[in-house]
Amino acid sequence: MATVTQHSHHKLRTVDITYIGLFTTLMMVGANITSFAPFMVVGGVPITLQTFFAILAGLILGSRKGALACTIYMCVGLAGAPVFARFGGGIGQILSPTFGFIITFIFAAFVAGLIVERSRTKKSFIVAALVATAINYLIGTNWMFFAYKLWASAPENFSYKLAWLGMIPPLPKDIILAIFAGIFAHRLQKTLKIMPIQ
Repeated sequence: MATVTQHSHHKLRTVDITYIGLFTTLMMVGANITSFAPFMVVGGVPITLQTFFAILAGLILGSRKGALACTIYMCVGLAGAPVFARFGGGIGQILSPTFGFIITFIFAAFVAGLIVERSRTKKSFIVAALVATAINYLIGTNWMFFAYKLWASAPENFSYKLAWLGMIPPLPKDIILAIFAGIFAHRLQKTLKIMPIQ
């Protein structure tokens, strides 16, 4: 009986597939939110809501299902669908200096989900969202730096310090959204009793 129960935890139910599809779609919309709100472009860099929805996916769906939603989003984009920022898409996006941020969505969702699977207090949800945001910045910014240095055309006088300074404009927004995501996800879990799927 224990074996059957354990196996059932790893099967995707209809509701799981629905939620995964929902968050995949939300990330597609969040990637191009600047099409509807052009003022969200700071210094030529689009301020997207991909990170917000990736973190929310982990908080609500749990580590595995949240990461799966982000993985599907990435694969759809690499397959050629224009779902990345500025309607980008295609396998060539791997060479983009910002592609590291897309990869980190998977890790961010997984870690956020992992934290709230162990503790479901409001504080845990907020901490999980902030940790996931830090992961997004840490991996994404380093990927961007090395991409510019190794295969992309780096801006003049580009340095590691400048790479991080370029991340300052969206940082306040991402911190606020992370806190909001934590509070919102905690309330949604409590109200609708949507438990992270183990």
